[in-house]
Amino acid sequence: MVRPHLPLNALRAFEAAARHLSFTRAAIELCVTQAAVSHQVKLLEERIGVTLFRRLPRGLMITEEGQALLPTLQESFDRMAEMLERFEGGHMREVLTLGAVGTFAVGWLMPRLADFTERYPFIDLRLSTNNNRVDIAAEGLDYTIRFGNGAWHDIEAEALFEAPLSALCIPPIASQIKHPEDLARQPLLRSYRADEWPSWFETARVTPPPIHGMVFDSSVLMIEAAVQGAGVALAPPLMFSRHLAAGTIEQPFPIYISKGSYWLTRLKSRNVTPAMEAFRNWIIAKAEETRES
Repeated sequence: MVRPHLPLNALRAFEAAARHLSFTRAAIELCVTQAAVSHQVKLLEERIGVTLFRRLPRGLMITEEGQALLPTLQESFDRMAEMLERFEGGHMREVLTLGAVGTFAVGWLMPRLADFTERYPFIDLRLSTNNNRVDIAAEGLDYTIRFGNGAWHDIEAEALFEAPLSALCIPPIASQIKHPEDLARQPLLRSYRADEWPSWFETARVTPPPIHGMVFDSSVLMIEAAVQGAGVALAPPLMFSRHLAAGTIEQPFPIYISKGSYWLTRLKSRNVTPAMEAFRNWIIAKAEETRES
């Protein structure tokens, strides 16, 4: 298909004039004369056969035709600018879009991202978080990091590591808990997976008490509530190692349950780009370090 020659100067002049509703201010932005901007807009109007502005004594009024053209033109200029920004030092920057469970992103990924950006300075990582519910296709993600058993329809999944759950609480509460049975006197903070606390008590060989406490869709929020003294959380200590090291929270019992693993996932139909391959190799190596520690 042969594309017609695009009058880029005229389109740029129109876009600037439409934003400012002034040929004079558009000229200042584009570092040309007011007459040059007016001339370029007139050439564009003649070429497409419509009037784009009504000339008023004090400024401009954009016509319906101009309003129809402007959003598409602005989007096109923005996309061109974004693409040009991806070239730096003779290299093309690659974009990598990643969705991750919030607990994993905050507790494990963020402390290690500086290493990734140092190793791969020409990859722009775009990170979004979720509560383990994500539509990788609809959101246009290259990879997602999920928690579960690795069985997702049309998804390629690689195991990273397990993150077993244990009871976590602030020191004043920990001092009141000498045995697992003592937890019956404390509010038990929980996730939407109702079987977790009963499984923990079963592992501790204790009859589960009635479970009362707030329900959270994120371990990050649950631990924040625990830090505020709201109760005892059942969360992965691995993801909150900084809290444990700082003494903000304590793990009163060395009792764990495992409800799944973190997985690196992508659509099976998604072609692997060089940026994706670099990220995969990096995170698999970092995950192996975690498993061995």
